Amino acid sequence: MKINIDRNRCIGAGQCALTAPKVFTQDDDGFSELLPGHEEALDGATVREAVRVCPVEAITIE
Repeated sequence: MKINIDRNRCIGAGQCALTAPKVFTQDDDGFSELLPGHEEALDGATVREAVRVCPVEAITIE
């Protein structure tokens, strides 16, 4: 599973980090980014829920 974050679309709502805190975090500006080592924490259902709750659809998975 490859996770993509469109940094031009992200508004920093933080819903991804709340939903999947072992995969997502927020940078110093409040925008979403992947945690180092997130590959070990990947849970398909949780990541799909993080994609679903993003209010601006900035996260996609392949």
